[in-house]
Amino acid sequence: MTVHVIKICVGIDKIEELADWQKRRSKNYKLKLRHWTRHAPKRAEELTDGGSIYWIIKGLIQVRQRVVAVETHPPTEDRLKTCAFVLHPKLVPVMPQPRRPHQGWRYLETKDAPPDLTARNKRGAPSPEMAAALKELGLL
Repeated sequence: MTVHVIKICVGIDKIEELADWQKRRSKNYKLKLRHWTRHAPKRAEELTDGGSIYWIIKGLIQVRQRVVAVETHPPTEDRLKTCAFVLHPKLVPVMPQPRRPHQGWRYLETKDAPPDLTARNKRGAPSPEMAAALKELGLL
């Protein structure tokens, strides 16, 4: 059974910024695209079975990336974070969904995950900016 995770994307205002940041980082280090975290998921097998990391940008889940693998590493003096989510480079926009702030990452069940934005449902979805404004007004 597939499970996902959600994570706040700190310091990023738009999906395009996240894409640019990830491209620069992977080119500079010539490594797989990884997101480091302190705690390894107990449900790693379910996460790598088609799961994604859903990024919260400006208070809204806006985009997801498939988790290809979960790597664990022993801690060192200069690195406390001992787990890496290896991510597929493709960012998939999803229907914006408001989410309250939290620390770290949280599991997200498939039934609770927002659907991908396709050409068909993109017409009815507000832009991330509009969704943020609606959220601020308490309408979303």
